[in-house]
Amino acid sequence: MDRRRRDTSSFLPLRPVEFHVLLSLAAGERHGYGIIQDAEARGDTSPLDVGTLYRALRRMREQGLIAEAAAPSSESSTDERRNYYRLTALGLEVGRAEARRLESLTRAARAGGLLKGVA
Repeated sequence: MDRRRRDTSSFLPLRPVEFHVLLSLAAGERHGYGIIQDAEARGDTSPLDVGTLYRALRRMREQGLIAEAAAPSSESSTDERRNYYRLTALGLEVGRAEARRLESLTRAARAGGLLKGVA
């Protein structure tokens, strides 16, 4: 069965690189290096590996989570090698489902004493 036709929960759990991609693209269209920069700006402790990122981008395009986008008009047209990506409606749904899943796990970790803070 085509994964795009299945329930969003069939995509979960996402790989960390996939979640970073969805987080970055939720803020707008970006190219691959822009996704890496965005993850670093969020303070991710483990930087995204370029090869891992581009394999994830290809896989996520095939699954219908993201799609290629046109370069912004403000972007210099001198570097045609940059591929821009955007979030699809399915990608947004899956990203939200993963965020809820992680939020639930974080609450459980607090309740179980693994993290400090209120449950």
